[in-house]
Amino acid sequence: MNIAIDGPAGAGKSSIAKLVAKKLLFVYIDTGAMYRTMALYCLKHGIETKDGAQVEGRCDEIDIKIAYEDGEQQIYLNGENVSSEIRSEQVGNQASVVASYPKVREKLVSLQRQMAASSDVIMDGRDIGTVVLPDAEVKIYLTASSAVRAGRRYKELQGKGIECDLKKIEEDIIVRDRQDMSRDVSPLRQAEDAVLLDSSDLSIEEVVDRIIAICKKSA
Repeated sequence: MNIAIDGPAGAGKSSIAKLVAKKLLFVYIDTGAMYRTMALYCLKHGIETKDGAQVEGRCDEIDIKIAYEDGEQQIYLNGENVSSEIRSEQVGNQASVVASYPKVREKLVSLQRQMAASSDVIMDGRDIGTVVLPDAEVKIYLTASSAVRAGRRYKELQGKGIECDLKKIEEDIIVRDRQDMSRDVSPLRQAEDAVLLDSSDLSIEEVVDRIIAICKKSA
């Protein structure tokens, strides 16, 4: 069984997908982490992410692998564990840029589909239900207001002792939404058969319970 969760940045897709996966004993696949890893490679090697030809020209040099260690997903870039590095704001902001390039998407979508074909998976991203897993048994479009999403990200960063500005975080989120929804290749949109779930006024536990209820109806 495949569960696809799509939605904008900061909607809580990854946190919720992990909890649902744990309760249903599914494999969780964080596709956003893959695009962040592509962005990290570009930043480490001085590649201008806005130069599509340059980014696509380096795709064959990039090897991304996902492994589960002690129940946690780990991301490897050319053999190096970069699970922590890819979570920076800088990498996140560039991930939307590199994700707009056809060759980048082709490379990662192929890997994502291979994983989904061999296991019960829950996968989150921007185009899972529309492009990556169009035949997924359950599709969720998870969203929240930009103000709520920014507030969550602000608290997360503060909890890690990272200096941040709430207004700037919301501005970045709005820019990323625009990039994700307007790109030519696989833009962010709700699949026709996806269930819309707005988490603005819901706790994580309430969202998880609702998704599990939807899954049980589809089983």
